Amino acid sequence: MASKTKGVKNIIWGLAAQIITIGLGIIIPRLVLTNLGSEANGLLNSVSSILTYMSLLEAGVGTATLQALYKPIGEDNKAEINSIMSATHYFYKRTGYIYLGIVIILSIGYALVVQSTISRIYIFLVVIISGLSGVMSYFFQGKYKILLAAEGKGYIATNIATIATVGVSLSKAFVLIAGGNVVLIQLIYFIFNLLQMIIMTIYIRRNYKWLDLKVLPDFDAISQKNAVLVHQITELIFNNTDVIILTIFTSLKTVSVYSMYAMIFGMVKSVTVTLSDSFLYVLGQSYQDKKKFEKYHNIYEIYNMSTTFALFCITYILILPFLKVYTRGVSDINYTDEYVALLFIVFYLMANGRKSSQVVINIAQHFEKTKWRAVAEAVINLSVSLILTYKFGIYGVLLGTIAALLYRTNDVIIYAARLMERSPFITYKRWGINILIFIGIISIANKIEFVCTNYLSLIIYGIILCVTVIPTFLIIDSIFELKTSRIMLNMFKKMFKR
Repeated sequence: MASKTKGVKNIIWGLAAQIITIGLGIIIPRLVLTNLGSEANGLLNSVSSILTYMSLLEAGVGTATLQALYKPIGEDNKAEINSIMSATHYFYKRTGYIYLGIVIILSIGYALVVQSTISRIYIFLVVIISGLSGVMSYFFQGKYKILLAAEGKGYIATNIATIATVGVSLSKAFVLIAGGNVVLIQLIYFIFNLLQMIIMTIYIRRNYKWLDLKVLPDFDAISQKNAVLVHQITELIFNNTDVIILTIFTSLKTVSVYSMYAMIFGMVKSVTVTLSDSFLYVLGQSYQDKKKFEKYHNIYEIYNMSTTFALFCITYILILPFLKVYTRGVSDINYTDEYVALLFIVFYLMANGRKSSQVVINIAQHFEKTKWRAVAEAVINLSVSLILTYKFGIYGVLLGTIAALLYRTNDVIIYAARLMERSPFITYKRWGINILIFIGIISIANKIEFVCTNYLSLIIYGIILCVTVIPTFLIIDSIFELKTSRIMLNMFKKMFKR
């Protein structure tokens, strides 16, 4: 039972971090928009999306390591943990210099390709400084974050990242108000990323003195890294292609509009991921016990789906009123579009609602057997997006993403059901219930006139929605799943009594 208290800590610290990150994350883009304009905002978001692809270098080995560590950690087998971590360290070290080389090439190429009124030297410096931050993180703390996540101590990495985020955001705000430029903004991020790396290294050396990365590496334990890499490539295409396509075929201002919606929905996604990932290690460590795993998975699926639909429902109701207030005074492009909001909500509900099924595939380590299904999703996304963006712009990239999700979400649900030897209609029923609740709440909200003309009215409306919408989803889902809801309630009672 003590292990599950780690999950509670993950939730508490994770949510605290998300509240701070969301608050600061809303302030900084606003300052960028009002002080530097939509083009600078589009540049920063475009660069961020492109550099995300650099995580491909660690994607395969990182996820493979996480899944491989669950079993030895559950058995407290430090020798096996060391051999797995040694293999992981080897791959991080080997590919780190490749990472650095790609960052340099990207910096030059991006400065030459992107059409903007921002000088090419500024664009080069923004990319190179942003990229070097990622290189440092890759070399020194990537492998340690994986170990902490597998142990259920993700809240440690979260707390360190939160401290860095606060420092970065406050410094950025000061620089923007003082008249700084995009280069100074990224330089601040670089400095705090360096501090974050130092803190993480000190923590690991003090609390994991038994960790030895020089032992004989167990490469077999992470042998599926290449198959995992295929999955991660397709996931990155799925999550980041939209911004790149818009950068090439439209303008940085259109990228800024897309990024504004992605920022808001992405923040909510981060909250749902924090909640769902907090107890993920429990699923991973219980997979060998089929009965226990099924019990935990039912709890995970029901309440992950419930909170996901609830939080995105609130976001959908508030996003247009929020953007009207948030972008007030920004006249170089229109940020409020009900069709963009609708397409985004469909996109995020389908992408995040399927997570409970994807988790089963990951823990079972069926990366090799499902990699071509993931490739098919990426191909659909890319091809449809490229065709439709030329004619429909921002709507086109979102329709391309949704088209891919229609295929892959259903495929993931069915495949996971087969692994668990049960009917996929169990999951489809849960989807159906939450979709109906979502539609019902939106219908009621549309009939209520609540005028939001400032941040205070938005906060009041948001609080009202939270105290009504979230319990509505949780209660109705619990009523339809009485057996599982009783199990979860008893687990929490025992946990908090202890």
